[in-house]
Amino acid sequence: MSEPTGAARRRGPFEVGDQVQLTDPKGRHYTFTLEAGKSFHTHKGAFPHDELIGAPEGSVVRTTGNVAYLALRPLLPDYVLSMPRGAAVVYPKDAGQILAMADIFPGARVVEAGVGSGSLSTFLLRAIGDQGMLHSYERRADFAEIAAENVRRYFGAEHPAWRLTVGDLQDNLSDTEVDRVILDMLAPWECLEAVSKALVPGGIVCCYVATTTQLARTVEAIREHGTFNEPTAWETMLRTWHVEGLAVRPDHRMVGHTGFLLTARRLADGVEPPLRRRRPAKGAYGEDYTGPGSGSGGAARA
Repeated sequence: MSEPTGAARRRGPFEVGDQVQLTDPKGRHYTFTLEAGKSFHTHKGAFPHDELIGAPEGSVVRTTGNVAYLALRPLLPDYVLSMPRGAAVVYPKDAGQILAMADIFPGARVVEAGVGSGSLSTFLLRAIGDQGMLHSYERRADFAEIAAENVRRYFGAEHPAWRLTVGDLQDNLSDTEVDRVILDMLAPWECLEAVSKALVPGGIVCCYVATTTQLARTVEAIREHGTFNEPTAWETMLRTWHVEGLAVRPDHRMVGHTGFLLTARRLADGVEPPLRRRRPAKGAYGEDYTGPGSGSGGAARA
C-alpha cells in the first residue's frame, strides 16, 4: 500500500527540497527550503544547508556567530501562516474548528468556495486523504494560482484528490452526492440553492463569514430556504499562556476574532424542518428588517 501524498515529507532525515523551520533562542521562526551548496544567513551569522541535509529532525545548528538554532519541519499551522498570500488565510484555529465541526472524514467528498491562498484547502486535503475528493472554486485567477502553488509546495506534488476551478460556485457547481460544502465568501446565502442540490441528505454546509451582518443574513437565508435544519453559529478565540516557574499568566496578546462559523445539515428531500420553539427577543425583527422572510411572516415564523 503506497504512502498518502505528502506523508514521506513529514518524517525521516532532512533532504534536499525539504522545508525547514529554525527557532532562535528568543523563539522567533525562520523558514527556508534546503538546497545543496546554499547557506542560511541571519544578522547573527550563517551556516551551510549541507549541515542539515541528512541530519535528523530536531537537530541544533550553530551559525558563524555561535548562535544555536533548533531545526524542525514546519507543522501545517506554521506553514499556512508563513506561506505566500494572495488573500488572507484561514487561521489554524478556524481550520481546526471546520475539520471538527463539519466532520471532515477520510474519503469525504467536499466542495469548497473561496480558496484564497490555499490554507483551508491544504487542511481539507490532508483530512480527506488521497481517496477523498475536494473541488475548490475561486473567483480570482491570481488567487487560484497562488493557492495551487502553496498546496503543491506543502505536499511536494499535485494532490490526486484536488480539483481547482476558477469561477463562481453558483454558476459552475456540477458536483452531486457531495458530503460537505465549505463556503468562505462574502455572500454565502447566494449559493444555498446550488449547495442544497449538491449535498446528500445529512450532509453539512459550513460557512465562514467575517461580520455579524453576514452571519445574520446567512442564518436567516438558511432558515428560509427550508432544506436545512436549524443552523448553529459560533466563533473561537485563542489565547496562549506564559509559564515560567511561579509566573503563570495569560499572554498579553491573543488571536481574537477572525470570523464566524456556522453549520447546518441537509434534510431529506420533501421534508419540512421542524418549527423552532424559541421565542425571539423583543425587537429581534424590527420594522426595517429586509432579510429573508420579511413581508411573509419572518418574525412570526421564528
